[in-house]
Amino acid sequence: MNDLTNARWRKSSRSGEGECVEVADDLAGAVGVRDSKDVAGPVLLFAPTRWRSFVETLKVNGLP
Repeated sequence: MNDLTNARWRKSSRSGEGECVEVADDLAGAVGVRDSKDVAGPVLLFAPTRWRSFVETLKVNGLP
């Protein structure tokens, strides 16, 4: 289990008002994703290679 106490969370530059996710990519061996409206709520953890693949797939398909 990763310690998320000192994670640096950031929102996408494309985030608007309301429905946003935050990403912490400074974790050891994982990328954290959470709902910005529920910062004490659950966090999804992805392997960094899987997260990069997901982001690249979005870019290739023209999604924000």
